[in-house]
Amino acid sequence: MAFQQYKVVAVSEGALGTLFLGASGFPLKKLETVLNQEAAEGWQLVFQVVEKRRFMLFWTRETVIATLGRE
Repeated sequence: MAFQQYKVVAVSEGALGTLFLGASGFPLKKLETVLNQEAAEGWQLVFQVVEKRRFMLFWTRETVIATLGRE
């Protein structure tokens, strides 16, 4: 299926948990909320990838990069 429009959304885990605990749980509710808001506007999830990004020299935090499409 070919889409007419695409949109990329990035959702990252929290910075404070990463700083103080070395790692934090991924905010699934935040990701769910973002995807539900976009779906209400007609966007569909096309592709997603989990990326580890460097955070302030010593830490890394995960980011979900979701590609959305709409006709």
